[in-house]
Amino acid sequence: MATKFSKETYLYWYELMLLLRRFEEKTGQLYGMQKIRGFCHLYIGQEAVAAGCMTATVPEDKFITAYRDHALAIAKGITPKACMAELYGKATGCSKGKGGSMHFFGLKENFFGGHGIVGAQIGTGAGLAFAEKYRGTSNVVLCFFGDGAARQGMLHETFNMAMLWDLPVVFICENNHYAMGTSVARTSKTLDIYKMADAYEMPSDSIDGMSPEDVHNGVLRAVNRAREKGGPTLLEIKTYRYKGHSMSDPQKYRTKDELEQYKEKDPIEHTMNVLKTQYKVTDDEFEVINDRVKNEVDECVKFAEESPWPDDSELLKDVYMQEDYPFIID
Repeated sequence: MATKFSKETYLYWYELMLLLRRFEEKTGQLYGMQKIRGFCHLYIGQEAVAAGCMTATVPEDKFITAYRDHALAIAKGITPKACMAELYGKATGCSKGKGGSMHFFGLKENFFGGHGIVGAQIGTGAGLAFAEKYRGTSNVVLCFFGDGAARQGMLHETFNMAMLWDLPVVFICENNHYAMGTSVARTSKTLDIYKMADAYEMPSDSIDGMSPEDVHNGVLRAVNRAREKGGPTLLEIKTYRYKGHSMSDPQKYRTKDELEQYKEKDPIEHTMNVLKTQYKVTDDEFEVINDRVKNEVDECVKFAEESPWPDDSELLKDVYMQEDYPFIID
């Protein structure tokens, strides 16, 4: 399968995944230093999902996800500087310092969150897809959620409506096997989440989320189906997070052996090996990429440190659209 992708694609995947990994590692470090407060959920281990989705879509397609949102936001085009500033709560953040870790947002990048309520983005994702269909565009919405959110009633109501209206949406369950600290096996008799689509006659598939190639191919099939007015798809992308659910998670619910088994399939290492063996990329070339990523992460921290705090006057802004609700006064 590796030979189907160009050297440029693998280089793109490698640098993007490395940037996401290093950004999240730095985020964890800064959280420990109390530079970042509140809830914080890292994406370390799941980078192949973001990478494969990016090469299978176009910039006009829309992404919406849950609170583990840093990596998808950066992949979609929000700058690491704006993301790190948001983590710091600074005015230069992508949500003006008001959202924090769980509520990244970028309108021009077509990134619609960052949602803290489990499963809430599933209905909103279908709403975005309805808007695209209503406007007559060819754009597709990728709606991400975790295996825990697959137990929410919102999912079933949304699946029914999305199929009824043939909405251009790809529902992506990033199954990292644990909803907080609870395994899928403890919450459902249906261990293959993609089979939940059968009740709605929705096309579905299970994908190896540690492989950017498999993610790209699976997402591309679903995106093409939606773009050609074939309606929704449910993709269960089986991935793994190396860190806890959040920064406060002691991770006592899984073994070290399990973690190490997944690290043996690390997507960044895999992509590096393909580049070395098939495309003869040298250590010096990797070093240039590594240095570029390190500098970008260092610069985003410096930017966040030096950015101003939001002004007090910002407190009630962006809560309502004043033009649409003239009866609301300051």
